[in-house]
Amino acid sequence: MPGYRTRRRTTGRGMATSGSPDLTLFVVTLALLSIGVVMVFSASSVRAYEYYRDSYYFLKRQLLWSVVGVIAMMIAMRIDYRRLKELATPILVVSIALLVIVLIPGVGILISGSRRWLGVRNVFTFQPSEVAKLAMIIFLSAHLSRNPGEVRSLLRGIVPVLALLGLVFGLIMLEPDLGTAVSIVGVTFIMLFAAGASMYHLIGLVILGMPLFIAAVFAEEYRKRRFLAFLNPWADPLGSGFHIIQSLLALGSGGLFGFGLGRSRQKFLYLPEQHTDFIFAVLGEELGFVGAATVVFLFFLFALRGFRIALSTQDPFASLLASGITSMVIFQAVINIGVVSGILPITGIPLPLVSFGGSSLVVTLASIGLLLNISKHVRGRL
Repeated sequence: MPGYRTRRRTTGRGMATSGSPDLTLFVVTLALLSIGVVMVFSASSVRAYEYYRDSYYFLKRQLLWSVVGVIAMMIAMRIDYRRLKELATPILVVSIALLVIVLIPGVGILISGSRRWLGVRNVFTFQPSEVAKLAMIIFLSAHLSRNPGEVRSLLRGIVPVLALLGLVFGLIMLEPDLGTAVSIVGVTFIMLFAAGASMYHLIGLVILGMPLFIAAVFAEEYRKRRFLAFLNPWADPLGSGFHIIQSLLALGSGGLFGFGLGRSRQKFLYLPEQHTDFIFAVLGEELGFVGAATVVFLFFLFALRGFRIALSTQDPFASLLASGITSMVIFQAVINIGVVSGILPITGIPLPLVSFGGSSLVVTLASIGLLLNISKHVRGRL
């Protein structure tokens, strides 16, 4: 990185063992996190007062999770990431066990028809599916780096990965949580491509998988309504199309510079999920095109630095891990912004580092900590 020097010492094998993390990636992460804290307060204050008589209810929780997440990120920056290669299987087994446990009635917490959380309601909860995302990335990085040639074989390399993916996907869909399930599928395919899988194999699998995806969408009435609303939200403006219409009204009314921070109209209980899945709409309404474009640019810069780290490291495990983590953040950002702007159907994926949420925020920051960790071991300047 221009203007940013690092000092490294190397082992006898030439691998850098110490240095400074990628400063640009670190600053971008903190910038997005800061924007998120401010926007969560702005977007949620009305809802928080209406339901909890405390305008700061969601802000206090977001600040708490942000502190926990930053601590997790700093710890992840300092551990030896290479040890994760040997721990990949136990980590995955634990995450799958948690996905099973959360489905047990009376153990998993049921909220709005979905059993996605473990813990104590209104005190401490977390989503095992968020842990599963990172666990899959770590496991696939270890597995694919140990068997680099097999990924070019459909039967020996890709099919075993798809079998594992099917298990995790199925467990998450039982909660149900289509957004997280789709995210894991997307990241897995990106990692297979990064590992050297044939593009023809991957495209063929996507084509074969489309009927299964459509079947999953139409298997539940609420998913079916969401998909049809994406095609024509005005067909049911007060029902299934309400979310996207209110989101587009928020984005469209923001203009170039927006109404100003804290002055959103849609947050007055017009726009559903204004502090979670649709926070980007409130951001666009209050900060306008300039504010929305700034966030998009920050994610673009994140992708640029993340994938450059993946391409610059000499360690195959680190390269795949960096590719997976970067893909996880960017894939979710693209889907969320696509949903909010009406380009994609509603999937329930939050905007990384910006949307309100505990499990997602902590896991994302811990993952970025690993990415920054890898950047310390890259030979030469990024």
